[in-house]
Amino acid sequence: MSGTSLDGVDAALVEIAGPDSVSLRAFYTRPYTDEQRAAMREAIRAGTPRDLALLHVGLGHRLADAAAELLERAGVAATELGFIASHGQTVWHEPGRASLQLGDPATIAERTGVRVVSDFRSRDVAAGGQGAPLVPLADAVLFGHPEHGRALLNLGGMANVTWVPRRGDTDGVIAFDTGPGVAVLDAVTRLVDPAATFDEGGERAARGAADEGLVEELLADPYFAAPPPKSTGREVFGDAYAADLMSRMRQRRADAPGDACVATALQLTVRSVVAGIERWLPADGQRDLLVSGGGARNPTLVAGLQAALERWPVRLFEEEFFDGDAKEAVAFAYLGWRATQGLTSNVPSATGAKGPRVLGSITPA
Repeated sequence: MSGTSLDGVDAALVEIAGPDSVSLRAFYTRPYTDEQRAAMREAIRAGTPRDLALLHVGLGHRLADAAAELLERAGVAATELGFIASHGQTVWHEPGRASLQLGDPATIAERTGVRVVSDFRSRDVAAGGQGAPLVPLADAVLFGHPEHGRALLNLGGMANVTWVPRRGDTDGVIAFDTGPGVAVLDAVTRLVDPAATFDEGGERAARGAADEGLVEELLADPYFAAPPPKSTGREVFGDAYAADLMSRMRQRRADAPGDACVATALQLTVRSVVAGIERWLPADGQRDLLVSGGGARNPTLVAGLQAALERWPVRLFEEEFFDGDAKEAVAFAYLGWRATQGLTSNVPSATGAKGPRVLGSITPA
């Protein structure tokens, strides 16, 4: 899969022995080059039908390349695979109306000789859902705490959180996108320094002083106060939003240093995540929170969350399970397996769908 942060293709080799038995055998991220990332960003922003068609096939090849590289590293033949689950790259997400992922499954199947499960979001949208978030079922079945409540926070391009009352309990699941994860933060960093792709180590944000007044203004956006189910994407919190944040910073203080702009973007993520958790998740009982995704590698961001969520023990996902960068890929491998078994995968309370649905289309080998 390729997430909204546009870091690269995440490929996970997963062994599944049953509906609640999943283990990670190997993981590999094939990074995008700066040129590939810029081309995708432009195609998503203003691509012609030809641009999007070529991106669809091109991404299919990149996804197949990542799968082949992972298998080579793991010493596993493609003939040993039961299927490849491919989430692809989201290029448009309009909650409740449409969610489009590119990365041609026919190209992957042709290149690898393995059947492909793809297009996970469309059926949920057709059933009246938002098509997101889709990871909550895996969170509940695989990563919940066996004895008490747990929140699982993924800091990708967007930030999404899942509340699991107890491992295996899907009835009480609450899940939604809190707003921007690292998409706005990364975009502001690029505007401050075009040579940078992200705020490595959170160093710029740590040096800067956030404009708390502007953060308060940004948090007045109706999205943050809207109740779940809700989801969002780069269409709302992307490059244009980052440019507007920078413009408003300069209007408030013409000489605002770049580090202050980055710190403000980071604080927006922290404050919006905290507000979503405190407003919509249960406030009593024993609980903890595990953080994964690209933002989990930003110590300034994680420290901000730990300081603000005083009543939550906040730890990294990898402290209990495996590399948090692999979590989303493992989750979609699990959803792919459920599709091959004819099992439902969406959580209607999280997406707003009319009911449980089997998600994913299968392209034969």
